[in-house]
Amino acid sequence: MRFRPCIDLLNGRVVQIVGGSLTDQHDQHLVVNFETQQSPADYARLYQSDNLVGGHIIALGPGNQEAALTVLSTFPGGMQMGGGIIPENAKSYLDAGASHVIVTSYVFREGQVDRERLQTLVQRVGKERLVLDLSCRKRDGVYWVVTDRWQCFTEVAISAETLAWLADQCAEFLVHAVDVEGKRLGIDASVVEMLGNWSPIPVTYAGGVRSLADLDLIRNLGQGRVDATIGSALDIFGGDLRYQDVLAWQAALN
Repeated sequence: MRFRPCIDLLNGRVVQIVGGSLTDQHDQHLVVNFETQQSPADYARLYQSDNLVGGHIIALGPGNQEAALTVLSTFPGGMQMGGGIIPENAKSYLDAGASHVIVTSYVFREGQVDRERLQTLVQRVGKERLVLDLSCRKRDGVYWVVTDRWQCFTEVAISAETLAWLADQCAEFLVHAVDVEGKRLGIDASVVEMLGNWSPIPVTYAGGVRSLADLDLIRNLGQGRVDATIGSALDIFGGDLRYQDVLAWQAALN
């Protein structure tokens, strides 16, 4: 298990939000936990200096391309790029320095995985550089993949069968537990446990991490196979959990 850093971008600035509050009219309903004048490149330099490879940049809507490209050029090969990725722009982000591209909404249509679109992406970028975002919300006791700013439920459930099939199409999964994302109230243990039991490829969990104890819980429930990202709880994003303590926690695992 390892800690994977993140840079979330809104209108070109680094932010942390409550994930479920992002809609097409995000300015009206968006709940922002943190916003800074510090440049996105400053965060990239921090992660690079600490050798934190494998984190992700997420563009929360339009207006983030310039900031994203600056991050990628600052830390080439160090971060994955997600948010609005389609075949027409995927290679440009990889060429700009992204290690992988992260895709969700593009590969889902009418609630199902669009196999033709998925294959187009695989052919364009290669499965070894593709991350599928299977962020999910719970409804009627089942965790369903959600798309379109996490507002639309698909008919694809998080299951052993789903993960096994999609693992043949990509290098990694990224899974936000949307119902706890950004709330700093603790993780969704059920999601972590499912990922630890079922994911045959590397997977990163995001959502609700607020303490080192939560990282321990992810390590135990995920059987050491589930990586974790931390957003709003970190002191570098205005929270109480010290970034340096997280680095020390990870170092102690090695």
